[in-house]
Amino acid sequence: MSVSMQKMWISIIGMGLFLVAMFAIYITRYKLKNKFLKIVTSIVAWLSLIVGGIIMLYIVLAGPTY
Repeated sequence: MSVSMQKMWISIIGMGLFLVAMFAIYITRYKLKNKFLKIVTSIVAWLSLIVGGIIMLYIVLAGPTY
């Protein structure tokens, strides 16, 4: 697999983590009433957001591949 294809799959994983964070935040705010589950889903959302952001930062700052 070429470097460009590896970067593509890594960036798709990052976007997927952003999607997980979005759904976790929605569920935490509007669907859950249990305090413990709210905390757990908030932690999952924050971790997904941070890891997805780091992945996107890496992809952008790594520059183009030829």
